[in-house]
Amino acid sequence: MANLRAAQKEMTRRLLLSTALELFEKRGYAGTTVDDIAKAAGTTRVTFYAYFPSRAALMKALVAELDELLGRGEPEAGRLAGVIRRGDRDGIEAWLRDTARQWPRIRPYVLAAHEAAVVEPELRKLVDQWFEEVVAEMEAGLTRAGRFDPASRHMRGFLALTQLDQLARHWMRHGWDTDSAVALTLLADSWTHLLGDSGPESP
Repeated sequence: MANLRAAQKEMTRRLLLSTALELFEKRGYAGTTVDDIAKAAGTTRVTFYAYFPSRAALMKALVAELDELLGRGEPEAGRLAGVIRRGDRDGIEAWLRDTARQWPRIRPYVLAAHEAAVVEPELRKLVDQWFEEVVAEMEAGLTRAGRFDPASRHMRGFLALTQLDQLARHWMRHGWDTDSAVALTLLADSWTHLLGDSGPESP
């Protein structure tokens, strides 16, 4: 009986999360209330608050789901540092193309998280932390390679990731308004210049 109750609770929690994600995609984070989520899920705000203390707490749970989708915390999560350490253009472009293939699956999560970050300080901090962790991984790859002035490594990672982030979010909102192969090839060129072994300061 205890196992059944636990399963039912998990089903309700999953329903609230999936319903919220659908509504955030349709109406935006700011345009979706707790009541909207509860009603669409066929439950009440009392039930909602039994699972999540706030809309922001639910969004944090969705960000945790996004981490799982991206495989963060798994051995493969450190792949970017290895790609940057090697610094070859083909490896960089392959990583970027693999990343772009994930965009359709993660689109609603990413857009909702960025929208939530505008109005929820705790979400802003979480998004900034996620961004900084990826930059730190890129910096670690450059450090392992001994490439570029150490004082420039963090900024190089920041600039490269900003380019990818802007391209990804533009696609997520508008789709490809240019040839995707061209866009990713140009991005790979830029990343190779900023991070790769053919950059202006490379040995």
